[in-house]
Amino acid sequence: MISNVRVRFAPAPTGLLHIGNARTALFNYIFARRHQGKLILRIEDTDVERSTDTSIGRILEDLRWLGITWDEGPEKDGPEGPYRQSERQSLYRTYAEQLLQGGEAYRCFCSPERLEALRKEQLSRRKMPRYDGRCRSLSAEEVSRKESEGERAVLRFRVKGGPVIFQDLIHGKMNFDPEGIGDFIIVRSDGMAAYNFACVIDDHSMHVSHVIRGEDHLSNTPRQVLIYQALKWQPPAFAHHPLILGPDHAPLSKRHAATAVSQYREEGFLPEALLNYLVLLGWTPPSGAEILSLERIIREFSLDSISRSAPIFNRKKLEWLNSLYIRGEEEDRLSEQVTRYLERTGLKIDEMDRNSLHPIVGVLKENLVVLSQIEEYLGIFFDEKFSFESGARSILLDAGNRETLQIVLNVLEEFPEINSDTWPSLLSKLEEKTGRRGKGLYAPLRAAATGMMKGPELAKTLPLLGKERIIKRVKMALDLLR
Repeated sequence: MISNVRVRFAPAPTGLLHIGNARTALFNYIFARRHQGKLILRIEDTDVERSTDTSIGRILEDLRWLGITWDEGPEKDGPEGPYRQSERQSLYRTYAEQLLQGGEAYRCFCSPERLEALRKEQLSRRKMPRYDGRCRSLSAEEVSRKESEGERAVLRFRVKGGPVIFQDLIHGKMNFDPEGIGDFIIVRSDGMAAYNFACVIDDHSMHVSHVIRGEDHLSNTPRQVLIYQALKWQPPAFAHHPLILGPDHAPLSKRHAATAVSQYREEGFLPEALLNYLVLLGWTPPSGAEILSLERIIREFSLDSISRSAPIFNRKKLEWLNSLYIRGEEEDRLSEQVTRYLERTGLKIDEMDRNSLHPIVGVLKENLVVLSQIEEYLGIFFDEKFSFESGARSILLDAGNRETLQIVLNVLEEFPEINSDTWPSLLSKLEEKTGRRGKGLYAPLRAAATGMMKGPELAKTLPLLGKERIIKRVKMALDLLR
């Protein structure tokens, strides 16, 4: 057990919560709970033009839906707040001035046009783009003159010689050459702190012990380590996990699958299933089990067991996991979760006895991969949605099925009430009278009674429909045949 663990998840509120970011939040949450530590939720909204309160609200909502709770952050004030970077600018200015006065930073007046031309020129010579240090040695008089003339400046960190070395808990020892870094911006010309600078100040002041994030931030870490050294602070432990890739081994994007947590939520994935799947992307529990409760994940999780290889996103496996979770869900809870999908089809849920949904959901959950698929089967159980789909019509229009359905109708009219107890005897009677078994009997019976070619088991479905409704539909099917 590691003591005094404090981790953070720090999304930029410029859009929806991506499943890659959700996985990072999940790793941080699990690590904090594993070591009885704290999870801080920090909103990195220094990109004023793109950051919105709407995005913040959606991120919080998606995290809660996944079951990821935080100990400090928005709506949970703590001693190290505020937890929005836009509200921490005075703190950043204090440390920026300290670096400036200590000679660790300097003002740079180079225009965006010059910097872009420099970048293109370096790329043309197949060199890594980096600042050439033009303003590095400006005298105090030159700086004062430029400022008096209204020239806007950024604040750059002065990168010195010597390799930048740190230990990554997943990748091991990392060694970066400062030549490839160049003097980087820590405060933009509008006065807003840049990411690498604000991140260091926040992680230090919030007493973050471990920084767990995607390996796309690996190149940022040497810059942050340099800032820690300049301020004479001890850096936290770093752990950079591999990013999720698509089946073609390219970074996961919309062309591979939905990328936002809210899209999976809308489709009808259960949060427990998505959470279970995300944690298995790059981490294998010691037990080798694939169906894991959050409690068990917390017990077994460790950072050093995260693979260094990038995991491949497999939607089919996610769907398989989700179908298992749906089947294991309690009918009353599942009924509440499918209500939104019933409402959007126009069904008047408010006028319905919610308890009547339980047996319907209990029958259908064996057929559902995602909850939204329940819309495909509503015609079976709700007369206002009933119709004969094209495949069922093809079966019903087969002349050979007319005699079978007429016999089925005769048997049904003489048969007592249909329920789970009487179904076996009804089936035997139908087989005896029609002379048909298996698909020869089930296909026309299913097409007539449900209007579909596929669906839940007839043994479970027909007792829920009831004798009168089945007879009515068989007559409709016979009319279609005529």
